[in-house]
Amino acid sequence: MIHEHQIVVPRTARYYTLGAAAPLEQLWLVCHGYGQLASRFITYFGTLGAEHRLVVAPEALSRFYLDETSGGTHAEARVGASWMTREGRLSEIDDQARYLDALYAHIVGALPGAPGALIVLGFSQGAATAARWAVRSDVAVHRLILWGGLLPPDLDPGAHRDRLTRMQLTLVTGDRDEYIPPRTAAAEQERLERAGVPVERIAFEGGHRLDKEVLRALAEREGSTTSRRPPPRR
Repeated sequence: MIHEHQIVVPRTARYYTLGAAAPLEQLWLVCHGYGQLASRFITYFGTLGAEHRLVVAPEALSRFYLDETSGGTHAEARVGASWMTREGRLSEIDDQARYLDALYAHIVGALPGAPGALIVLGFSQGAATAARWAVRSDVAVHRLILWGGLLPPDLDPGAHRDRLTRMQLTLVTGDRDEYIPPRTAAAEQERLERAGVPVERIAFEGGHRLDKEVLRALAEREGSTTSRRPPPRR
């Protein structure tokens, strides 16, 4: 008879940073979407690079080839990464939490000063990863931005209302997003507000992608508020 077993093993995780290390007003932790790599994803945040802002982009632990094999080799094939699949789902959720907890502690431990306000952003598949970590971690999150994604179904907003209301929640979607169309974003906003969770919804012209102008506006707005607020404590 076949039995499934599990063992927790060390992994080497890759992440990228953009911006200065200190003094910080904002620390951004940004999670890429399905099939992306952190090295490319972080380039969208180039407009956020500033002396008072640090962007950290962790890369999902499962990489795969995006292109079909050509001539029996993957030498020229593009590579992407995925946060999880349906296989071993619960274990991968736990792995994500340990990974991001360890990464945050590593980043903050290397800073010469306070980390400033923590803004967590997840795009597409990364929205679910970002939301799970922001809600379940002990780390104080100033703002959670779900971009082209929703709160995952395993996070009931009513059950996690206390935690969600301690952070500012923002949904961002393009008005031509084929995965999260406006009606879906509006329904999510209504569901959250019905559970007692305030949420801001931002729409921009475009599809399932990041928008640099919206990113810049969000960062500048955060700068005008967090600079007058002491950094959050864990």
